[in-house]
Amino acid sequence: MADRILVLAEGRLEASGTHAELVTQGGRYAELFELQAAGYR
Repeated sequence: MADRILVLAEGRLEASGTHAELVTQGGRYAELFELQAAGYR
């Protein structure tokens, strides 16, 4: 329930956006979200 999510990697901003935007873009956020979501399937 966040307006904006910031993805940090090694102390640097890697990506920023809503959940839907970040999942669509792929990248680290989408990868980590998929790993977490797989546990609920």
